[in-house]
Amino acid sequence: MSSDEDFSLVPDPQSEDTLEGIKASIQNYKKKYDQLMEETKELTKTIEDRRDLKQQFKQRTDKLTQDLEDDKRSYRDQLANEKLKLDQLKQEELKLMAEIKETNAAIKEEEANKKHLMQQADVFTSVPERDMVFKGATGNANNKQEFEMKPHIVYPMDGGTALITFEEEVVARKILELKKHQVNLGEECSITVEARPVHLMLPKLVEIDSEVCSQRILISNLPRMDTDTLLDKLQIHFSKSKNGGGEVEDCEYLSDSETVVLTFVENIAKRVVQNEFHDLNVQKKKHTVRVTPFLNGKISNLKTKMTQCPRTVMLTGIPDIMERETLQDLLEIHFQKNTNGGGEIEAFLYNPLGQHTSAVFGGTTPDSEDEEE
Repeated sequence: MSSDEDFSLVPDPQSEDTLEGIKASIQNYKKKYDQLMEETKELTKTIEDRRDLKQQFKQRTDKLTQDLEDDKRSYRDQLANEKLKLDQLKQEELKLMAEIKETNAAIKEEEANKKHLMQQADVFTSVPERDMVFKGATGNANNKQEFEMKPHIVYPMDGGTALITFEEEVVARKILELKKHQVNLGEECSITVEARPVHLMLPKLVEIDSEVCSQRILISNLPRMDTDTLLDKLQIHFSKSKNGGGEVEDCEYLSDSETVVLTFVENIAKRVVQNEFHDLNVQKKKHTVRVTPFLNGKISNLKTKMTQCPRTVMLTGIPDIMERETLQDLLEIHFQKNTNGGGEIEAFLYNPLGQHTSAVFGGTTPDSEDEEE
């Protein structure tokens, strides 16, 4: 229905007077009814279209809202991951900085060691010269002998004990296996002693670091003369400032290497060794001595092992019932007899009750298994 057309539900009084007017009026109402129905359908369709459009907009809005929430959540997760990575990078940076600091410290230490080793190398190239004549025999390099030390061990002994060193290891083992021994002292008198192994703590590994002494020098190529006179001449020569020296604290002659160790009061050894050769007036003649640095040794690593003496046995429980020498002779006689499980004795030491003494072990290190490090 157009907005320009007049529409009214009130009938025209003039048209109802005739049948034709009534039909025309009915036809008119019918037409208007059809128009109203058509417009109602169009309006209903429009409403449905609007409703569908609204539903689509709502779905799209919900989707956009969900996408926005997902984007926010993803952004938060990504931000948290990036923050975690940043924290990890900071930790790695701190770790790398610490490693760089440690590396720099290690480099400085290595440089100091290098400087020290170079100094040591300079020292080793200027060691005292000594003529030597080789009188041995050559052999395979693989058959080299290991370095051996002669121990000097002080072993404390309690009262009422004795140490026996047999000539053969098998005898010492037999005495230890029997353990209890009844020693006849004569006149129906006897004592019972117990045999125990002797364990000594010996060095297994010794590492020594050497360094140049700042107060001592080593003097070689010495003239043949009285030792005291030589030491006096060296002390006088190196105490003079014109010779690069200073006040001397000590002067010692080393007979095994035919050298002299001279000790200054102050740390001037480095200055003195700069002049390697010095002239001495000896019996109205000049004799040239050689001056080199002196090395101090310091133990940097020491490992020990408990070692059982293979030929030495300790006797315990010895009562003080007679004179020391008499009782020692009786004990020695008893353990020399083969019938008592004994054998030839190399050394015997007895310490009576009420006394304390120490035994000294020397010689080469006995071959035995390590028991404890």
